[in-house]
Amino acid sequence: MFFTDTLTLDAPRKVKGGFMAVRARAARSGVYDYLGSEVDPSGQHFKANDTVKVYRDEADVFDKASVASFIAKPITNDHPTVSVTADNWNAYAKGTVMGALKDKEYLAFDLMLMDSAIIADVEAGKRELSNGYSCELVVGDGIAPDGTAYQAKQVNIRGNHVAVVDRGRAGPDCKITDGGKPFALCDANPTAITDFNNEGPKMKIMLDGLHVDLSDAEAVKAAFDKKDAALADSATALADANTKVGTLTAEKAAVEKQLADAQAVDLDALVADRAALVASAKELDAKIVTDGKSSDEIRKELVAASLGDAAKDFDASQIAAAFAVIAKDAGKAADKVVNIDVPKVTMDSAAVVQSIRAARYA
Repeated sequence: MFFTDTLTLDAPRKVKGGFMAVRARAARSGVYDYLGSEVDPSGQHFKANDTVKVYRDEADVFDKASVASFIAKPITNDHPTVSVTADNWNAYAKGTVMGALKDKEYLAFDLMLMDSAIIADVEAGKRELSNGYSCELVVGDGIAPDGTAYQAKQVNIRGNHVAVVDRGRAGPDCKITDGGKPFALCDANPTAITDFNNEGPKMKIMLDGLHVDLSDAEAVKAAFDKKDAALADSATALADANTKVGTLTAEKAAVEKQLADAQAVDLDALVADRAALVASAKELDAKIVTDGKSSDEIRKELVAASLGDAAKDFDASQIAAAFAVIAKDAGKAADKVVNIDVPKVTMDSAAVVQSIRAARYA
C-alpha cells in the first residue's frame, strides 16, 4: 500500500551552482490520521470518509532497511500520481535524498534540491514535505505507548520519494525553516555536498585512508586516538617480535656451540682412529704407503696382500671384518721374534790356542 506523510526542511542553504542543501526532519513514530479511502480503498475494513488512526512504531520508523530505502531516492515537487520509477524519474525528480539519520524522535534526511523551480517554491514559502512510501498495513485495534488508540499499524516501510508540499501529514514540526540548527553534511556521502559548497575549501588531512575535516575537533581527536591506538598496538607487536628474535638468537648460539663441540669430539675420534689404523698397517707391512689413501683403501690393500684372490670380491663390510682379524695379532709377532744382528768377533780362538801352547813349551 502506498502512503504519503509530511516532514520538514531545516535551515536551507544555497551552495555552488545554485543548488539548495538542507537537513530535513522526515518522519516520526506515533499515531497518524488517515481517511478510510487512503488506507482501505476497497472499503473492506473502513468507510471512505472514516478517520482511521494508523500507528507507526519507532522500531519500524528507524528500521535499518527502512531508513536505507530512502537514501538516493528522488525529491519531487508535490506528490506524483504514481510511484517514481526509472521510466518517469526524469519527469518527477527535482533533487536527491543524500543521507538519513535519527534526530531524537524524528527520522531526518539530508536533501539536495537541484531544480530551480522547486528551489524558488521553497524560497517563496512552500516548506512542508511529505514522504512517499509503500508499507504493509496490519488492520487491528491497539494502544500506542502514549495511550492513543489505533485501528491499524504500518510495518515494512520502504521509501519511494520525498515531496515538497504546501501541507504535510506529519505537521508543522516537519518542514523547511529559515532558522534552527545549522545544516550538517549528509551521513551517507559526506563529500558530495562539500564539493558544491561555495564557502571555499576546508582544511583536511588523510588518516588511514579517510579524509578528516580539521574544523571538526571531535572527528580529528577520534582519528588521532585511533591512530595512536594503532601505533601502540604496533609498538607492542614490535617489542614482542624483538623478544622472540632475542630468544631465537640465544637458542641458535646454543645449538651452534653444541654442534661445534660435537664436531670437535668427532674430529678427535677420527684422528685417533686414523693413527691406530696407520700404526696397524705399518706393523703388517712396513713398506705400505698410507699417505693420500682413505682408511678403506688401506684396509683393502692389506687384506688383498694377506688373502690374495680370496679377497678380490669382498665388499666394504667384508674387507673391514677381514682386516680386523689380520690386524688383531699384528703386534704379537714383534713380541715373539727377536732380530739377530750380524755376529761380532769378540776373540780369535786360534790365536788363543797358539798362545797357550807357546807358554807350555817355552
